[in-house]
Amino acid sequence: MKDRDNKNSEEMSYEEAVKKLEEIVNRLENAEIPLEDSLSSFQEGIALSRYCREKLAEIEYKVEYLLKEEQQQSINSKDSPVDENAYNGDE
Repeated sequence: MKDRDNKNSEEMSYEEAVKKLEEIVNRLENAEIPLEDSLSSFQEGIALSRYCREKLAEIEYKVEYLLKEEQQQSINSKDSPVDENAYNGDE
């Protein structure tokens, strides 16, 4: 069962995982459920929380990479000579 849960969380979008995590939190806060069910829900919540943190870290890495790449392209374009006539319509 643990493998199936892992596959489901891996296929889940970040938004779906957050929604499910919120549902678990609400269930734990608002319902009187047996201890075993509480523990199971808590474990599922921990797994979803970990999944969300990993997804955010992955997105953050991609954003940082793209920003560095854009910065490098900007630096490279400043270093290359510019033909001013190409920009003002003079030929």
